Amino acid sequence: MRTSFLLVLLTGTLIVPTQQPAESSMTYPARSGPGGGRHVVLLSGDEEYRSEEALPMLAKILSQRHGFKTTVLFSLDPDGTINPKNQKSLANSEALETADLIIMSLRFRAWPDDAMKRFEAKLLAGVPIIGLRTSTHAFNGFAADSPWARWNYNNKGGFGKQVLGETWLTHWGRHKIEATRTVTEAAATGNPLLRGVGTIFGDTDVYEAYPPADATILMRGLVLQGMTRDSPVATYEKARQPDKQRQGVNDPPMAVVWTRTNTNENGRTNRVLTTTLGSATDLEDEGLRRLIVNGVYWGLGLDVPAKGDVTVVDEYRPSFYGFDGFRKGLVPSDFALGKKVPGEPLPRPAPAGGRGGH
Repeated sequence: MRTSFLLVLLTGTLIVPTQQPAESSMTYPARSGPGGGRHVVLLSGDEEYRSEEALPMLAKILSQRHGFKTTVLFSLDPDGTINPKNQKSLANSEALETADLIIMSLRFRAWPDDAMKRFEAKLLAGVPIIGLRTSTHAFNGFAADSPWARWNYNNKGGFGKQVLGETWLTHWGRHKIEATRTVTEAAATGNPLLRGVGTIFGDTDVYEAYPPADATILMRGLVLQGMTRDSPVATYEKARQPDKQRQGVNDPPMAVVWTRTNTNENGRTNRVLTTTLGSATDLEDEGLRRLIVNGVYWGLGLDVPAKGDVTVVDEYRPSFYGFDGFRKGLVPSDFALGKKVPGEPLPRPAPAGGRGGH
């Protein structure tokens, strides 16, 4: 037997070295930068939009280009592999205890009590929150007598409605058929969050959304007739979900980026940035990456750079969105700095058809 694994003592006793446990999350140390080592914790966990691929990419940008310490948490199976369909998992939730800001890309999670306690403690402490895409319906499945039942998406809109400002309603554009191109809200011109952002294109569709009166709408999303940036604008009418009244899908366009201040039950406040964009493929758009990086600066009360560097750090070939489309067998360390993520991304289909998701 190889001596690298077994050490034979003079007494004849065999000592087997303790095997180091596999990493259950990924932490990227902060390089020098304006972030000053502040800790950003990124929560992945959605079955459709590949947050397990997108958030490590964002975490690397924030750590290597802006000086934030970042930690990405994943949904893991017992064998340590990433499984975004495991709605009850948030491995290494202890990282939340030192979070200065949270970025979340979640869908229908029902975490164990210890993870929920840590998450809610940071929320009540006033930590800033950035919510992406399906985070409008981040939680579901808690029993009616659970202390977390109020966060279920179908309980008065749950976390999405109460904190981010909107819950899941409908696909306003047609899923996998009609993409999104943003227009800046006139009143938001000059808002520091939009520095260097410009027009954003996302190959996901527009969500129906009505942020509350206390929200500041920054961008609206044009429903396009196709799946490319230069697709013409759609012109048909559709009935709104809340009141069933018909309107043109772009008359006006739905809000896709907004901010608000959430006041907690204990009187503390969270700065909140929400966007219903945010799939892994949406985040190929430089403007969307910059919006989120700007949101970190804004949330933490730092000066937002004029045009922050959002160049990806390692190769980024995201999978197209779709249920069960995640790369199987990956572990958190597959997203380490300098590594090429194993496996091939889910290919992008021809822009036709597509079953609904949310």
